[in-house]
Amino acid sequence: MNKPVLALATVCVLGALALTACGSGGGGGSDDGGPGPGGKVTLKLVAADYGDKESNSSKAYWKGVTSAFTAAHPDIAVDVQVVNWNDIDKQVKTMIQSGNVPDVLQTGGYADKVADDLLYKAEDVLSAATRADLIDSLADAGRVKGVQYGIPFVSSARAFFYNRAVFQQAGITRPPATWDELRQDAELIKAKVPGVTPYALPLGPEEAQGESMLWELGNGGGPTGKDGAYTLDSQANVDTFGWLRTNLVGPGLTYANPATTDRKTAFADFAAGKAAMLNGHPSLITMARDGKVDYGVAPVPGKAGPLASTLGVADWMMAFKKNGHRDQVRTFLDFVYTEENTLRFYETYNLMPVTKDALSAMTASGRHKDLEPFFALLPQATFYPLGDTSWDAVSAELKKSVGGAVAGDPAKVLGDLQKKAKAATADK
Repeated sequence: MNKPVLALATVCVLGALALTACGSGGGGGSDDGGPGPGGKVTLKLVAADYGDKESNSSKAYWKGVTSAFTAAHPDIAVDVQVVNWNDIDKQVKTMIQSGNVPDVLQTGGYADKVADDLLYKAEDVLSAATRADLIDSLADAGRVKGVQYGIPFVSSARAFFYNRAVFQQAGITRPPATWDELRQDAELIKAKVPGVTPYALPLGPEEAQGESMLWELGNGGGPTGKDGAYTLDSQANVDTFGWLRTNLVGPGLTYANPATTDRKTAFADFAAGKAAMLNGHPSLITMARDGKVDYGVAPVPGKAGPLASTLGVADWMMAFKKNGHRDQVRTFLDFVYTEENTLRFYETYNLMPVTKDALSAMTASGRHKDLEPFFALLPQATFYPLGDTSWDAVSAELKKSVGGAVAGDPAKVLGDLQKKAKAATADK
């Protein structure tokens, strides 16, 4: 996220789609969103899975929401497909190319769909009251050329997690603030606590763009420069991956092959007490507690000190125009964004809100003290270049190959990625 930066208001202290053809139960929907001849419309929703295992899959959440919605609106059914994060980008692309488009999609990016003129404006599919309830800065992050298309669904920030018990065994008294301190701590852990991965470095295809950006930010780099142009192969970024290769990967202080290791694996290892340090988001808190890990949270270490601006993330809801179900989509999304339904999702996965009423409820309840470090980090967070219509394509390339920069020549790997980024920009 270098770098549209979202400065949250002071109040914020606070994924192969096997999708059937979209349409109505009794025929195609009308262009203005009215029901088909049978009088009942079936909306198609594709949503990413936020769970780490079947027992906490997002399928249960969406089943509850859609069942309650159809009970209240019997003329509108909702067919849900929940897809894992590893597959959702590729499969949504295939689905769109084949014309098999859903009515509503909840995933990690929206701008490329805007570039292809596929989406309704937010004002077309959200009531004025629902739009007003969105936290302003997050709603603004959903804009392309001043028009909002992306509807924020959840927000998050990244922080540094460490295992207190492992630190004590290794004789470490405080979390690292710099890369050198992190390396020194990792060396102590390797020597004194065998069987534990000192630092979990996930640069596999699940979320390599996030982990890589956190490290780049720590060296004054990032995916884009001040003018918004891609700088994937900047000297700062090349030096960052060179440091990781020399200081963590080479000495065996992390996974043997970070390029094939996903965040899901790193999180599971930390929650099982098998990894001592990693960068994580709030849902790792619940996993660590379930695993009875005595954990701590601190700012992400940078080359010279803790990151002044950590990675902030928002995931998005968007509505497609193709099936013409505008009015039914508006009714459904207004239901999804009620306080009751948003709170249930945030509290299931320990994620942060995008609506003002859910934010107020979470801060007033006293049940979310564990999120306070993340609330504190969000106002200075740096975000992906979400409004750049080429970002989804660039992000997909990063997921596939940026991990190779800690095994081979960082300048070559990042140089190849920069060429692809420029090509993606030219195509838009």
